[in-house]
Amino acid sequence: MSISPITTLYLHQELAHERIRTLHEEAAQERLAGRIRSVQKARRQAERASRRLSSALARI
Repeated sequence: MSISPITTLYLHQELAHERIRTLHEEAAQERLAGRIRSVQKARRQAERASRRLSSALARI
């Protein structure tokens, strides 16, 4: 039994669409991970600034 050209084309299109969906999902996950890293960095910077401010106020 052989696969018809139309079936082959359909399967190829489905595989291509699935790959595109996967790439979009991976890109969304990467964007989310980047935002999480940015928030973590901002939190660390805010904590350092808070410690510097507390230290400066303690010296007054």
